[in-house]
Amino acid sequence: MYPYTNYHDALNRPSNNLKSDVEKAINGEYSAIHCYGKLANLAPSGDERKRILEIRKDEIRHFQLFEQIYTSLTGSQPQPKIIEECPDVYFDGVEFALQDEQKTVDFYMEIADDATNQHIKEVFRRAAADEQNHAVWFLYFFTKART
Repeated sequence: MYPYTNYHDALNRPSNNLKSDVEKAINGEYSAIHCYGKLANLAPSGDERKRILEIRKDEIRHFQLFEQIYTSLTGSQPQPKIIEECPDVYFDGVEFALQDEQKTVDFYMEIADDATNQHIKEVFRRAAADEQNHAVWFLYFFTKART
């Protein structure tokens, strides 16, 4: 099941996919920033709008950190693009965001686990924790909108 013969090799192997993973993370954050701006405008209450905009601020911070990592790895600036379209209906958008945040937690933890650079590990672990918190908020909004 585990492709490495010992724990030391697994911890110290270079990630051949790090550049592409960081690029994917940048595009995901870029997409989320745009989506959450849209969801904030669709929010049924000021409190939900405020919370979604706070989540959006976290996504902007993640985007900036990932952009710095990408630049340090490649020597060039990323060219972010929207990789997923955000639904136009609030309820659908919140469900979409909830599922996306949960998938992103797993993805960021995999990057952190694979990274050999301590700074990169820590940035992605922290981002994963933030994404889990976001998922909880979106679950709350989703549940509230269903009733």
